[in-house]
Amino acid sequence: MRTEVTLQGLQAALSPIRLARKSIGFVPTMGNLHQGHIALVKEAKKYCDVVVVSIFVNPSQFGAGEDFEKYPRTLEADSQLLADAGCDMIFAPSVQQMYGNKPQLTTVQVNDIANDLCGKSRPDHFTGVATVVTKLFNMVQPNAAFFGEKDWQQLAVIRHLTTDLCFSIDIIGVPIVRDEQGLALSSRNGYLSPEEKQTAIQIYKTLKMVEQEVKSGQATDLDAILQRGRDYLTQQGFVVDYLEARTPDLKMVTDLGQDMVVLAAAKLGSTRLIDNLQIKCSH
Repeated sequence: MRTEVTLQGLQAALSPIRLARKSIGFVPTMGNLHQGHIALVKEAKKYCDVVVVSIFVNPSQFGAGEDFEKYPRTLEADSQLLADAGCDMIFAPSVQQMYGNKPQLTTVQVNDIANDLCGKSRPDHFTGVATVVTKLFNMVQPNAAFFGEKDWQQLAVIRHLTTDLCFSIDIIGVPIVRDEQGLALSSRNGYLSPEEKQTAIQIYKTLKMVEQEVKSGQATDLDAILQRGRDYLTQQGFVVDYLEARTPDLKMVTDLGQDMVVLAAAKLGSTRLIDNLQIKCSH
């Protein structure tokens, strides 16, 4: 496994791979890796000849007062994990390498779906994500890119920008990896105390409760089900940002018989956690 820190080094390393007509799989990350990220690498290895993982804590997707400064930078440990998983190349650029010295005048905005859910409470977040992913796609030029389904909205945003900007890249979503108690793996789980980790499990429990009610056949009011879920999370000590149901492409759910994704974001102490659950209702 090799590590490149400049665009020139990355392109020089990838050039012979392209000449040999080998397929390139790409996994963009912010580092501080866990088994959820490793699942993306393993999935990429199934599809592609060569797997590139980027590690870059992207300043433009953090809002004022968010955790950019304290976000863990763990390149050495990440490199070991990736080597063990069979990653072929790490791209670990600096902020200066990604954004240069001049002011960034160009951004990528995905309207509509980026303004809902997390986009409401983190207004510039998805512009930062869409811009950096576009830059990385141009740098790596992969055949396929792999994203976790834990951030369902982010995956939807990236699918849209890939289609709208005519990238010939397959976007592949990989299912959420959970611990044995159901907590979705996240780099931010490291901020939680042992007691908070026990409480954090209640998010998944709430999503399962919503699923049970939706599938019971007796439910008629989706808003009431979701409100019961919000109330339950509040009782458990969360500050709920949202608990909402959307269609898989993030439109409003108009019928309890539709396939849907129930999405949650809530703060526990100072840590913001997200999760979701797909509910298949149609046959």
